[in-house]
Amino acid sequence: MDKRDNFFKEDVSIVLCGEAGQGIKTIELILVHVLKKSGYNVFGTKEYMSRIRGGSNSTIIRVSDKNVKSMKDKIDILIPLDSKAIEHVADRLSDNTIILGDKELLTDTKYEIIDIPLLKIAKEIGSKIYLNIVACGVVLALFNSNLDLLNEFVTEKFESKGKAIVDNNIEAAKSGFELGKALYDDSKVRIDIKRDPKIKDDYFLNGNDAVGYGALMGGCNFISSYPMSPGTGVLTFLSEHSKEMEIVVEQAEDEISAINMGIGAWYAGARALVTTSGGGFALMGEGISLSGIIETPIVVHIAQRPGPGTGLPTRTEQGDLEVALYSGHGEFPRIILAPSSIENTVKTTAEAFNLADKYQVPVIILTDQYFLDSFYNTKKLDLDIKVDDKIIKTDKDYKRYKLNASGISPRGIPGFGDGLVHVDSDEHDEYGRLTEDLDIRVKMTDKRLHKLDSIKKDIIEPVFTGNKDYETLVIGWGSTFNVINDALKEINNKKIGYLHFTQVYPISDKIKPYLDKAKNIIIIENNATAQFAKLLKIVTGVEIEHKILKYNGMHFYLEELVEKINEVAGDK
Repeated sequence: MDKRDNFFKEDVSIVLCGEAGQGIKTIELILVHVLKKSGYNVFGTKEYMSRIRGGSNSTIIRVSDKNVKSMKDKIDILIPLDSKAIEHVADRLSDNTIILGDKELLTDTKYEIIDIPLLKIAKEIGSKIYLNIVACGVVLALFNSNLDLLNEFVTEKFESKGKAIVDNNIEAAKSGFELGKALYDDSKVRIDIKRDPKIKDDYFLNGNDAVGYGALMGGCNFISSYPMSPGTGVLTFLSEHSKEMEIVVEQAEDEISAINMGIGAWYAGARALVTTSGGGFALMGEGISLSGIIETPIVVHIAQRPGPGTGLPTRTEQGDLEVALYSGHGEFPRIILAPSSIENTVKTTAEAFNLADKYQVPVIILTDQYFLDSFYNTKKLDLDIKVDDKIIKTDKDYKRYKLNASGISPRGIPGFGDGLVHVDSDEHDEYGRLTEDLDIRVKMTDKRLHKLDSIKKDIIEPVFTGNKDYETLVIGWGSTFNVINDALKEINNKKIGYLHFTQVYPISDKIKPYLDKAKNIIIIENNATAQFAKLLKIVTGVEIEHKILKYNGMHFYLEELVEKINEVAGDK
């Protein structure tokens, strides 16, 4: 787009950036919801530092005439709220970027700025804290949005703080709206992207919401967790709905307590979830192993972030596949799921509870910060999911670990029937009593491992899209689905096929032909060592040569994937 042409008619990427404490999260929440209610296709995400104040945080909002589900590297419009903001995103600016800012705030900058008096207006209203709401008004006016929708959302957001605060925020929104309207009317900046009134009725969730709704649909009625970013959002979601949905919520004193509470809840007949991040899950290894030997189900959500150690606690990465795969001492089966989209997450999370119940194994759900903090509108959610409870009523001769070919013994719970539900973390016999009989040890180990054969018959198959006569096969897993999908649509190369995995362990036996058919295979992962590629090699024997990896704490941008895939795949 020529810089002199400040009209956006199909797609626009807007970034608002400021220091922690300036209400960037509030800006995002207001803008994505009001734009969606105004009939726009919206994608929103954020990147933020691990500090309460200072640094630079940003929210990225992409609006399009199409249903977009990924972020772009380019910035069409930047609204910096402090002097460090421009420097923070400088590598994403181009000659075409329009910067709307207050020159009183943006000192010593070399960039051309359209001056808008954000700080002056905020101070006139009563405090510079209203700067973020003034900025919201500016943005929504550029879309020729409805000020009443903004006022409704602002009122709902701040009504708990009293009438004076609500009134000041409404005044800030109106003043910002007038600033933006002047820019729109003077054709300095104008956004004329097509609207669809039906969009206001779309589902509009972020990843945290999707995991939370999926847990509810899976019958979750107990959550025990120790807060750890970015996994805390799911704990918060279920806490907010605990009374209406009758969920027991326990903020444990540490992660070891959390996993053991969850296991105890399943033993008693509840359906429990533990949500954490990689560092927290590392402490849960013994609990995962306990679940393995006593064959009590557990569902654990790992919100991935860059490690090792504390790493980058507020950024994103797909770096915890191997810790999920190999956690816990000894040999026992598990299931690992990595939802691919908002739509897919609700169903996948719900099914995690059914799978845990059915196979009496740990089920681990892998998401990541980028996915959890991203919003977009969608018309489809698969809500046809039933809670499949496998608990049986016990008789007097009940054997908790009854040997059978499938390895899955009937699961009773205390107080439901006449039997004693005896479990032991030592090796045990069929009744659950401690044993050191070596023959029984072999039988019990084989029994537990035989579950994998049954699990493989119930596997979530990877999804293939594209031309079946492909030469290049692109492989992804988890949250990379949408950005890879959007990149391949833009590339539009008929020689490329795309295979995406939502279940990453155990892996389907049917995937080998997909790999053998390809002349080139490209795997795309948000980590440094291609963890899923290593797992695929173990399962299939295929070494994947071309790896597109990113591990700087950020998710993939659309443009970078288009460029990198084209480098390998060549011409159409």
